[in-house]
Amino acid sequence: MITCDCAVCQSTDTRDKRLRSSILIEFEGNNIVVDTGPDFRYQMLREEVKHLDAILMTHSHKDHIAGLDDVRAFNYQQKSSIPIFGTQALHEALKREFYYAFSDFKYPGVPQLELKEIDGAGSFKLCNKDIIPLEVMHFKMPVLGYRLDNFAYITDAKTVAAETIAKLEGVDYLVINALQKEPHISHFTLDEALAFAELVGAKMTYLTHISHRLGLHEEVSRELPNNIQLAYDRLSINI
Repeated sequence: MITCDCAVCQSTDTRDKRLRSSILIEFEGNNIVVDTGPDFRYQMLREEVKHLDAILMTHSHKDHIAGLDDVRAFNYQQKSSIPIFGTQALHEALKREFYYAFSDFKYPGVPQLELKEIDGAGSFKLCNKDIIPLEVMHFKMPVLGYRLDNFAYITDAKTVAAETIAKLEGVDYLVINALQKEPHISHFTLDEALAFAELVGAKMTYLTHISHRLGLHEEVSRELPNNIQLAYDRLSINI
């Protein structure tokens, strides 16, 4: 957190150095990113990602979309547009925030974005993989998580409907947000995330979208059950 001198922000433990939440999913030679936050460029450079097949968006808040402009590098290398999967509301926000990419006259080099509209109801195919959207509520804002096979990724959740919980049946690996320990209007607290993890019953649950208010990685980890872990930047899960 900018300007903060708390123990987490001053920690030398690399697991306490938390960039904005995003994941890279790799399978059968395909690369899919979920969300392009303000740290997207650095994350792609750090992980040496050489190609990108698609982007799944959860919602339109800046900490999840602000880095989208930097897909232009993939456009240039791949000589193609990048499909952006999201709701109609998400796409409308992108058209406002990145208006120059959608104008009638496009300045040379602007990002090439192919908008693919989805909703929280049905599944869709991507790179020959079935993707199941998982709608949750971020206060009063609908947000999409995603399930691929036995892996599910949900961020910015505060309430989850029974229909969405039913779509998580059989998930072995769950990623869910746990912002802090104190009550929050639009995010799971640590206790709420733990209760949700127990309800879903995944083999392993990883907590993400972590604020410095949650505490030090090492200390919080000691409070967690064996099948629940704090996620951290550069964590890699093999499924």
